[in-house]
Amino acid sequence: MSPSKSKAEIEEAPAKRAKRDPAKTRASILKAAVAEFAAKGYSGARTDQIAKRAKSNIRMLYHYFGGKDALYVCVLEEVLAKLRAEELQLDFTDTEPLEGVLQMFDFIDHHFAKHPELRNLLAFENLNRALHLKRSARIPEMATPVLGLLGKLVQRGEADGVFRPGVDPLQLYITMVSLAYYSKSHGYTLSRIFETDLLSPAWQQRQHAHTRQLLTAFLTASTVKAPSSNATRKTKP
Repeated sequence: MSPSKSKAEIEEAPAKRAKRDPAKTRASILKAAVAEFAAKGYSGARTDQIAKRAKSNIRMLYHYFGGKDALYVCVLEEVLAKLRAEELQLDFTDTEPLEGVLQMFDFIDHHFAKHPELRNLLAFENLNRALHLKRSARIPEMATPVLGLLGKLVQRGEADGVFRPGVDPLQLYITMVSLAYYSKSHGYTLSRIFETDLLSPAWQQRQHAHTRQLLTAFLTASTVKAPSSNATRKTKP
């Protein structure tokens, strides 16, 4: 028979037990999953490694997320939600339309530079033809407010006569994301192909300034129509 515990040991035992914090545990698993999936993609990532990174266990991973597929969808929602939430913090109420668009591009460019995990996850998910993105109802809903924010800038710019007419907010947003994303996500291969370090801070700064000029030129381009072929055709005597 084991000796009975002293009063001091009985009082000390609860203090030694780590109190379970569901929110903290779930957040730790999700953070670890972002790192694992961003590094290895869906196919290469392993749930046991995610649990190990999070200093948790497989049982807790399945308890909070249900499995690898559901966890991966949550990871995609997490990284895109951060982008959307920060975009919606932008306030262009007292900003001129052109400067507002350029500020939005500045933010997108900075966000992609700061979050390589987002670039990696998007690249992996594109290879999978958005297989897991299609399972999320949240992700399409996140995009609507951002397009509304950009759309208001476009409307104001057109109304003030500083933007060319007929600019599509979705086309413009996709263009800005493409210009911010491509040179970073493909920097290693492009650097080798052109024997230039496209990922160096100096080159990225020049690319950023160049892209701002492109956006400005596009949005403020004149709409003078080219002469028709009938007007330029010489009449035979």
